[in-house]
Amino acid sequence: MNNNQFENNNRVILKGKIRELPTYSHTVMGEGFFEMFVDVQRLSEEIDTLPVTISERLIENFNIGDEIGLIGQFRSYNKLENGKSKLMLTIFVKELVDPSELNEINQIYLIGYICKEPIYRTTPFGREICDMLLAVNRSYNKSDYLPCIAWGRNARFVRDLGVGEKLEVQGRIQSRKYQKKISENEVETKVAYEISLSSVMRGKSDDYEEQISSGREREFELGVKGNNIVAN
Repeated sequence: MNNNQFENNNRVILKGKIRELPTYSHTVMGEGFFEMFVDVQRLSEEIDTLPVTISERLIENFNIGDEIGLIGQFRSYNKLENGKSKLMLTIFVKELVDPSELNEINQIYLIGYICKEPIYRTTPFGREICDMLLAVNRSYNKSDYLPCIAWGRNARFVRDLGVGEKLEVQGRIQSRKYQKKISENEVETKVAYEISLSSVMRGKSDDYEEQISSGREREFELGVKGNNIVAN
């Protein structure tokens, strides 16, 4: 499988408002990358504030509050903090698009493999939830490890699956605040990022991945109006 085929494993479409302007992060092969945050409104009127990584080549004359549309991938990387490795998540921008051309506000589609035993639980109100970690292959022998959360019947379906099971999932990226106790008298508020799943199905055989490269894949509408469909 060539590297371009992995682009189909991980597709994000996002429309939101710039909350924080880009700040320098790192350089790879002479190309600078910057980090920023984008506010994305849910149907419930709540706001998800999501981390975005963007190349210097794509940065425009951004202003706080500007609406932005992007196509990209949800990626993970390890960061060393206080001597411990921490899983960090970011939306990596592949292309900026006119926000008015996007039907969807926040959508992600992944093909990956369960890499930890799913954790099933119910809330005090009886709502069923199942957490899982999905490993998604990327170019150049890399993988992204992405936390997902399933609800209701999707949670019941996921709880019985084992490590190594191949899945195709669709949902949205969300932010969630939680509190962590760091001493007897001190509590710190932190933010976690995860994928809230709206659709879960078993992945097709490896032959399907070969079909992707020859243009015979199952149609997946990313929510771009007209013929301006961007998958890479």
